[in-house]
Amino acid sequence: MSKKSSADASTVAITNVKLDEESFRKLPLDDKRSYLDALDPRERIALIIADPDDKKLARGMQPHELYWLFKESGGPEAMELLGLASPEQCVFILDMELWRGWSFLEDKAVEYLGYILKGSEEHFLELLPHLDFNLISLFLGRELFVAGGIGDLNTDEERQTDWDHTFDDVFLIKFKNPRHAQVIGTFLGLVCRFDNPLYTALMESVSGEIDIESEEECYRLKSGRLADLGFPPLDEAREIYSRINPATFTPGCNKVVLQAVEATTLPGLFLTGSTFLERVILLMDSELFRMELNYLINTALVADEAHLADMNEMKSVVERVYGYLNIALEYLCKGDEAKGAEILTGEHLKRLFQLGFSLVIGLKLRGDKLNDPDYATNKALSGLKSTRPRFYRGLDPDGIDGYREFRELQDVAAMSDFLKTLEG
Repeated sequence: MSKKSSADASTVAITNVKLDEESFRKLPLDDKRSYLDALDPRERIALIIADPDDKKLARGMQPHELYWLFKESGGPEAMELLGLASPEQCVFILDMELWRGWSFLEDKAVEYLGYILKGSEEHFLELLPHLDFNLISLFLGRELFVAGGIGDLNTDEERQTDWDHTFDDVFLIKFKNPRHAQVIGTFLGLVCRFDNPLYTALMESVSGEIDIESEEECYRLKSGRLADLGFPPLDEAREIYSRINPATFTPGCNKVVLQAVEATTLPGLFLTGSTFLERVILLMDSELFRMELNYLINTALVADEAHLADMNEMKSVVERVYGYLNIALEYLCKGDEAKGAEILTGEHLKRLFQLGFSLVIGLKLRGDKLNDPDYATNKALSGLKSTRPRFYRGLDPDGIDGYREFRELQDVAAMSDFLKTLEG
């Protein structure tokens, strides 16, 4: 047996055994990474944080893969992960969290700056050179009044102003929002102490000697960074929700997928074979396919701005992507899994998503015309009339009063029959 096949067999054996923390610590680094890939997010987080190789394991992930873990935790463990992250991973998390569409979220910026400052001084100094100067300048411009400067004489108005602080006896600072003063003051104190040229440049920018970059420019720079990691700009992302005509849809057979970003472990991608889509994926799974699926999920997250919301909302987007792809395949294949594998190999996932979306949005357009005072009927219609239509679980066999994503063609048929009774 070759060395490679022996290593592969060893990895398979490891991933098929449940390890405690002590046994996990004894594994070589590559085996640790392979073992973690097979675990659910909470188990992965617990083992990473407790391991001597915690920083290497965290930084060995793609930025968006670590971000999924970060969002999955949401508690103290999330802050520990942030403290282990590389500067590139931290910048990615900030790019995902500090924007809502084209708007910069000032309160979120204060919140995450506070998280960063709770970490080690060493981690802060490692991250500082990688932070976007334009964005910091924009942020501080909304939080501070700044006067003074090297060689400047203060005006009468400046001398009479009750300034809050000075870190260097050169620039005078007044906080616009007292609630944020402690976090921003701590940040500025560290910058002044460890990178005085950067501090001077920021103060000059905020005081007006240098024009502060516009929010639009900061958004453009942020979008460029995310595009390099497989996240399209918002206007491009929203194209996935374009309607097409299901009756005339013909799947392509010669798609070309360029590997622009690395395929990673996807949230919720546990191929159990429980849906038609999952059974088809098991027939034709590949690194390029997972990369394309990863990009489609990223696109949906950007389009729905769900990366700024809680983990449940993010999971809902992932379920919607799987659901629409499954609906499209079931519509095209009539149960033929080999044909499904052929379609996934030849047609772009974006168009299949649009097909599934179009089948569901057709129900919404019908539902928008209807109203009914009955509680359950009104609930079903309300879910259908949402911007992203939801399936009313009262129509499921268990009859639960709630909503979920559309998952299969049977959901479309059940909702269509439901609407027919109202229309009739």
